[in-house]
Formats: sequence, C-alpha cells, structure tokens
Amino acid sequence: MNSMFYLHRLKWAGLLLVANAGLLLYLSLGDLKTMPSWSWTDIAGEGGSAALVLVWLGLMLKGRPAGRVTNLLFIGLACLFLSLWMDTLDEFVALPEAWVWDHWLESAPMPVGFVLLTIGIYHWHREQLAINAQMVNRERHFREHRQFDKVTPLADADYLRSQLAAALPEAQANQQPLSLLVLDLDEFHLVNARYGHAEGDRVLQLVCQQMMMNLRRHDLLCRLAGDRFAVLLPNTLEAQAHTLALELTQSIAHLACKSSLQGERIQLRATTVAVMARQDDAESLLARSNLAMARAKQALELKRA
Repeated sequence: MNSMFYLHRLKWAGLLLVANAGLLLYLSLGDLKTMPSWSWTDIAGEGGSAALVLVWLGLMLKGRPAGRVTNLLFIGLACLFLSLWMDTLDEFVALPEAWVWDHWLESAPMPVGFVLLTIGIYHWHREQLAINAQMVNRERHFREHRQFDKVTPLADADYLRSQLAAALPEAQANQQPLSLLVLDLDEFHLVNARYGHAEGDRVLQLVCQQMMMNLRRHDLLCRLAGDRFAVLLPNTLEAQAHTLALELTQSIAHLACKSSLQGERIQLRATTVAVMARQDDAESLLARSNLAMARAKQALELKRA
C-alpha cells in the first residue's frame, strides 16, 4: 500500500462508516423497491457519479500529505459522495412520502461539499504557485550547473558558496543589503534513529517543500549538510531576515508531518539565525552564520537545562 495513502486510512474508515450507516438507516426504515420500478438512468447517473468521486478521493489522498488543505479537499469530496450515495439509495429503497429528512440527507451535503472543495482547491492552487515559483527560480540558477543535493531538489553547499562569491561583490557595488539565513533542525538524529534513514530523507523532502512555500521568488534555498539549510536573501536587511527566519521556524513547528508506517505525528523543531553581509567574502559570511548558529544552539541547551 502506498505510504502516503496509508496515512489517510482513518479518513477512509470514517467515510465508509458514514456511508454504511446511511445504508442501514434506509434499509431499516424503508421498503425495498421491486426491480421493474428501478430507474436505471438515475442509478447509472447518481451511482456512477458517486463512484467517480470515490476515485477522485483515492487519487487525491494517494498523492498528498496530511494537512489543512488535504482535509478541506477530503471533506468537500466526501460531502459530494455522501449526497450522491444517498440519492442512489433512494432508487432502491422507498421511504414514506411524508418524511422530508431524507431529502435533506440527499441535498444538504452537496452545497457544503462544493464550498469546502472550492476553498481547498484555492489553497492548493496557492501551494502550487509557490512551489512553481521556486522551481522556476532554481531552474534559472541551476541550468548550467550539476551541484544538486542527492536527497532534496536543492543545490548543495558548493553551489551556495559560488553564488555568495558572485552576489556579495554585486551587492556591495550596488549598495544593496544581502543577508544569509541558516536553519538547523533540532535533534533530527532522533528521527533517523527511531524511523530509519529512508524516513528521515522523506521528512527532509517535506521540510524542503515547506520552506520553499514560505520563501520569496528571488530567494535561493540550499542544503548545507545533513539537517542544515541556508537561504541566500538578496536585497534584504538583517531585520527582514530575522522576520523571515521566525516565519520559517514557526512553519516547521506547525508542519503536519506523519510517519509512513504508523501515521504518528513527527514533531519537528528548528533553530534559525540570520546575518547580514558587511565587508564579507563567502567564507567569512558562512563562518559568521555558523558562529551565530552555535550560539543559538548553546542558548537553547541552557534554556532546556
């Protein structure tokens, strides 16, 4: 079973439980219609539509991680399915005409589902725009280079150094600020120890996507080594860089990352630092960022103690 699909097994179980409850409700309160009274056109239209919505649900859950957007899409499609499912049951089971609650079961979930589905698609669209912008940015920078990290779709530390070597003199010549942001995942070795390195690599890929969605179009995200990332921030003052660092820290803390096997929440924390270039070359700026990170980690350990 696809690991991403496995994470959403509880959603499937809940949907099937509600669908079966509706079936049992109709069977217990109504009478089965005879075959000559069946409307095959309605059965094919409503039942076929319900089956197609189930296929959409499966494809969506198979390709998306857990999170708010996935939940919106799932609940929206689930409402559409339940509305069509109850309509289909009405073709086989006759309920007393005086009852009206069955009409609400058939009609009410449909508009709710469309509203939630529209909201989910809107946020999904925004996700894709952010990711596409970063992909375009990386393609522009990397078209003539092969300095890619083997786990994430990011450039490596060597490429960052080459970009710093080019960007620092340009920023000084144009009198524009340039900052460097470094993010380090706290105690990430525990993820590898508990879940294995393959799962750790998958988590790094999710973190990479999360960071890309919180960066600007012209920022350059690279993987320095292991669980440490760096972001080159052109035309960015140190205060702006600190604000962006805080946003990245919060986004990692709220990342809905779950293990592939058990589906349990993998809680992530990150330490971020930001330094603005002064009269630096690439190595001295990296050295200052490493020193700032070491101090931040030391302060974190003292705080925990």
